[in-house]
Amino acid sequence: MSILVVGLSHRTAPVALLERVSVSGDALVKLLLDVRDEATVSEVMVVSTCNRVEIYADVDRFHGAVTAVTDLLANHCGVPQEQLTPHLYVQYEDRAVHHLFSVACGLDSMVVGEGQILGQIRVALKLAQDQDTVGSILNELFQQALRVGKRAHADTAIDRAGASLVGVGLTLAERELGPIAGMRALVVGAGSMSALAAATLVRSGVTDIVIANRTYERAVRLAESVAGRAVRLDDVAAEIAEADLVISCTGAGTCLITPDTVAGAVGRGRDLFLLDLALPHDVDPDVRALPGVTLVDLESMQQAGVADDIGDGGRAEAIAAVQAIVTEEVAAYLEAARAARVTPTVVALRSKAAEVVEAEMGRLISRVPELEGRLRDEVAQTVNRVVDKLLHEPTVRVKRLASSPGGDQYADALRELFNLDPLKPEAVSRMEVES
Repeated sequence: MSILVVGLSHRTAPVALLERVSVSGDALVKLLLDVRDEATVSEVMVVSTCNRVEIYADVDRFHGAVTAVTDLLANHCGVPQEQLTPHLYVQYEDRAVHHLFSVACGLDSMVVGEGQILGQIRVALKLAQDQDTVGSILNELFQQALRVGKRAHADTAIDRAGASLVGVGLTLAERELGPIAGMRALVVGAGSMSALAAATLVRSGVTDIVIANRTYERAVRLAESVAGRAVRLDDVAAEIAEADLVISCTGAGTCLITPDTVAGAVGRGRDLFLLDLALPHDVDPDVRALPGVTLVDLESMQQAGVADDIGDGGRAEAIAAVQAIVTEEVAAYLEAARAARVTPTVVALRSKAAEVVEAEMGRLISRVPELEGRLRDEVAQTVNRVVDKLLHEPTVRVKRLASSPGGDQYADALRELFNLDPLKPEAVSRMEVES
């Protein structure tokens, strides 16, 4: 296993750059396939969210893979290397696993502890599976990351200590508008983030919710789930004129809400709060110049450090508990992965021993034809027991030693000493059966 992560996130890059690098749809599929086709890469998947773009790959050469992945990311997003590279981070092998598990637990999110990242990782894995860009290594790694993330949320108070971006945004809205219960809210979009926004509004006491979406049927489905009302995207300007709070998260790639769209809400005697959770922006930043209009977007949340401004709420203790879980789970995963890498060599050694026993028994029978029946079976069992006892200690020890740093060297020594081929069909077949 040689896991490589090349990425950038809200911790290393301004939102303006993340906006340019963000990939989705056909562009994301093209990036997946192009990285997979690199000679140094055997498996790949991409986690692309509003806060991060990360390429995970199983590679056979570190430096060559880093260069290839970085080149492809720059080419796909159209950002010159000299602008992109200073904001990239690279993690490899053990550190890559630790990074992924931390991300899955929400420790690396803009709002620590948010649970939406688990769904985003699940979507990324499904896409990579559908495009056949992952195999056993990344599939198992990401399945384990999902399990670790679920454990963190189940076993600690990270859910209560950390709020979602929507929750933080609504907290900021109440600072501007006062209690939002009873106000009118417009949600633009009908995807997973919009569904989270609508559900959070309901929990906050908002009962007058309007859903606007390009695909009207999806708007209807989401509106029905929160006892709201659906409108078409063309009606957004009219709905904003009546709304107190607007949450937009369409991922359309262009500004859907401009100063002209918001103009109807100006001068009506009450303020308007806009929360833009899309990347690229849904709302034109120029709306901030309009009187009575407040816009909070990912960039302003990043700059203001809103996650730390909302209050601790047991956050420090929850983070420490999740960090302990990550450390434990990384150690367990790496130990299992290292032991698994030795398994083909151990199976190949036992297969070779079995072949030797079979050949020697055949030779013995041809030279001593009167050796038959129960006596022949007894001799065969004795020889097999001798071989098993001779191999037992070294094979057990090599598996145990494999989990220690540099443990691969012991498997290498076995392969060299016994001239083993772990990829030999017979060995592979036996390994599949025994596992």
